[in-house]
Amino acid sequence: MQIILVGADSTEQRLDAVEGWRVMEIIRDHGFPIIAECGGACACGTCQVEVDLEWTAKLHEPREDELDMLDQNYANEWSRLSCQLIFTPEMNGLRLRIAPVALAVAA
Repeated sequence: MQIILVGADSTEQRLDAVEGWRVMEIIRDHGFPIIAECGGACACGTCQVEVDLEWTAKLHEPREDELDMLDQNYANEWSRLSCQLIFTPEMNGLRLRIAPVALAVAA
């Protein structure tokens, strides 16, 4: 099972995914610089991803706390918090990109 992570230059990386892991954990485990300050508690919004349009309707609806965090972090209609997406076999092939607000910038 895999997640397809699309880079800013439109290159694609296929990340092996584990059922039951948060999408945030999968991205971080593969060494990508996602901030994710709160570690998955839905308290910061710095693990924001932009889900490919074809996948938005296939994912569960965001809860109110996720919507609140997205509202505070420059989200668009394709935005989700990757800490709130628990990977399932139905998500195999999920395409997304890390939102600019969630990318760690090397100092």
